[in-house]
Amino acid sequence: MEILCHRIVWSLAFAGLLVTVQKRWRETLIPMKSLKTMGMFTVSSLLLASNWLMYIWCVTNGHVLATSLGYYINPLMNAVLGFVLLRERMTKLQIIAICCAFAGVVNSIVGIGHMPWLALALAVTFALYGLIRKTAPMESLPGLLVETAIITPLALGYLIYLAYTGQASFLHGSLHNDLFLIGAGIATSMPLFGFAFGARRLRLTTLGILQYTAPSIAFLLGVFVYKEPFTTNSLITFGCIWTALIIYSGESLWIVRKQRRFATS
Repeated sequence: MEILCHRIVWSLAFAGLLVTVQKRWRETLIPMKSLKTMGMFTVSSLLLASNWLMYIWCVTNGHVLATSLGYYINPLMNAVLGFVLLRERMTKLQIIAICCAFAGVVNSIVGIGHMPWLALALAVTFALYGLIRKTAPMESLPGLLVETAIITPLALGYLIYLAYTGQASFLHGSLHNDLFLIGAGIATSMPLFGFAFGARRLRLTTLGILQYTAPSIAFLLGVFVYKEPFTTNSLITFGCIWTALIIYSGESLWIVRKQRRFATS
């Protein structure tokens, strides 16, 4: 929880600095006059904080592979939301890809005896966050500033409580630890700027293709660096997910190339 709160507070500080340097305060403040806009960003901020908290818990408790599975499922969840809520068309191959991913989840349930709640929760919260950011009337940097500003009072209040009760790690340990906590804001903000920027300009299905790198890195870290158990059942589950991604991304790349050839002919 302390890591999460530092992540929120320093993300706000970093976003505020960038908005000031780029002189975008007017762009940030005008949409805040709308109750509908503020309602959307309140929901997105809660989704984001929930996603961050689950991710931090997974990483610090030996569940890196769960985060990998969750973020592998996330692009496919984006495609489903785009199809159901935004009326984005889905091809037969994309439907097959979704079914393969679903088969992977079912195999995981059968193998471990219960729903992979952590992975699914990570996928659902971030997919819903992407949906809101796609439709919210604010660009990526001002939007992140507003999101973090909404939840910073709670985060800052908790950090003050920890400091008052002598439980805080910040400024009570090594400089190395303090710099990592501060750096969490920058490391968090930069990818979110890019994600929100792309979410407003791309189809959710296209956005999904670009999200495979992070879970791939998490998978490699979980197996080869943190030595988490990777069973036969895990191999089948990830195999279904990878098959879905190959079908999904392969067809999407083929469509893009076809459109380019048509545009230049």
